[in-house]
Amino acid sequence: MNTMSVAIATVTIFILFFANVPIAFSLIVGTLVYMLFSADLQPMIMIQRMMAGVESIPLLAIPFFVAAGALMTYSGIARRMTNFAEVFTGHLPGGLAQVNILLSTMMGGLSGSSVASSAMFSKIMFPQMAKRGYSAGFSTSVIATSAVIDAMIPPAIGMILYGFIGNVSVGKLFLAGIFPGILLCALLMVTTHFISKKRNYLPYREKMARPKEILFASKDAILALLLPVIIIGGIRGGMFTPTEAGAIAVIYALVLGLLFYREMKFHHFKEALRETVSVSASILVIIASGSAFAWILTWERIPQTATEFVTGLVDSPIMFLFIINIFLLLLGMFMEGNVAIIILTPLLMPMVQSYGIDPVHFGIILLFNLALGTIHPPLGTIMYTTCQVTGTKIEDFVKEVIPFLLVMILELLLITYIPWITMWLPNLLM
Repeated sequence: MNTMSVAIATVTIFILFFANVPIAFSLIVGTLVYMLFSADLQPMIMIQRMMAGVESIPLLAIPFFVAAGALMTYSGIARRMTNFAEVFTGHLPGGLAQVNILLSTMMGGLSGSSVASSAMFSKIMFPQMAKRGYSAGFSTSVIATSAVIDAMIPPAIGMILYGFIGNVSVGKLFLAGIFPGILLCALLMVTTHFISKKRNYLPYREKMARPKEILFASKDAILALLLPVIIIGGIRGGMFTPTEAGAIAVIYALVLGLLFYREMKFHHFKEALRETVSVSASILVIIASGSAFAWILTWERIPQTATEFVTGLVDSPIMFLFIINIFLLLLGMFMEGNVAIIILTPLLMPMVQSYGIDPVHFGIILLFNLALGTIHPPLGTIMYTTCQVTGTKIEDFVKEVIPFLLVMILELLLITYIPWITMWLPNLLM
């Protein structure tokens, strides 16, 4: 094992990362440094491993679902889902904040990433909440924490990556994330209710919607709401793979926007394509660079060595999960989620198997931990994204986000030590 070369490469990556070099380029340089310090490897191998990392049919699901999310914004689907959420939650204290949380749940996973979702909702919802007198820190905290739901609700990009790298059923991961995502939505809404009640944040609507309004909003949004049902149902029924489901989602969004709602224009389509190319390219470059570095770890037998070391120290799955949770929470503050998934999955999977933990269950724990780290100081990516877009001071955000973080840590403990929460739906349907 060339321990020194691995150490130098790792230190190089972190130095570049803290110097604000994009994580993909940091990984490429770190991998190249390792190749240069290893006499038996040529730098051309890095290029080969990067290409091999993205030459996969399952990864086609990523641009498909990113495109579906972009098309939803321009086809009228997002607006109808917003109206649907307002009808059901607008009468509650802090009505607009409740709408934001419910809407994040309904549109979960289709934006390409939690960071992209938080940026989108910061532009859409924050100005409206500011007009209603909500404090900037509270509004930004709601937007940031509700964006974490994207990591749990299918078809989340992180689930596709974890399933592909860890050889885990993506269909089972999609099903496993549904109930934890809904539970997180409920916990955030309850927290928002009590905070809004205490601060007298008024409802968006004066009173609860009448049955006629609910019926009209449901009728208007029913075709949009059928999209996740079609995706999950099609995968569960064996009609198409997760990759094919992404293509179906794109076609479905186009049909709704062009034929049913008739709101999508040619310039909307061009803008959706531009967003899809931009987001997909950034994700795939990260996957390629992360795959090359992950190959180094495998080549040096780091996963096997780490497994032997950890299992020699910890003999209980309960304690192992506790340690892993702390490690992932800390890592999530510093590393982009997709990169962490690419690097950590091959590293942690042997440990997970040695402790007899279901890889589907562990996948949800991993994804939630990394998503939670993105709203954590000091370097949480969602924290900085939302604060930058909304103009909120970091210290105001940190003060307001504490109650939301506490309930999210509560959910983390629940899904970690009560596997039924994640596994009952996959076990029931698959």
